[in-house]
Amino acid sequence: MVLAEARWDGVAPGVPGFVYSGFAPVVVAVADRCLRARYGEGPLPAGNRTAVVLVSAGGDRASAAHVRATVAAGGRVGPLFFFQSVPNSVAGHVAARWGLDGPVVCLSPTGDARAEGVAEADLLLYDGDAAQALLVLIEQAPDGTPGEATAVLLGEGTRQ
Repeated sequence: MVLAEARWDGVAPGVPGFVYSGFAPVVVAVADRCLRARYGEGPLPAGNRTAVVLVSAGGDRASAAHVRATVAAGGRVGPLFFFQSVPNSVAGHVAARWGLDGPVVCLSPTGDARAEGVAEADLLLYDGDAAQALLVLIEQAPDGTPGEATAVLLGEGTRQ
């Protein structure tokens, strides 16, 4: 069952600890928009068992391209890139910011991103690992500029 849904398109405000790329700020912005639609301001109370499922085929393209170019040129990669280049880091940031205390899962889909994300959320709900799941779908444009993102808060009865 869809409890809330939100979309984000374009550049989002910066997020402390994440530099260079718009990937993490867009994830945070769309997640905030979705969770506020359901709960107002956070954090959620302890024991909410809300999972975060982040789905992105390409991940943070801008950071990956920057790291590749820096290494190819013989430069040093800044330590924040090791942290932010893993999509789990922004998913964990969202979980911490909102007090979501369920599992954090990141997927790189090979087919329909939303269907694969819903299937993963459904598994977490069905197995009892989570009471609800925040599904975030994001892709950056091939040039690494921010793209469109969708966040969907799913509750029990999601099975389709």
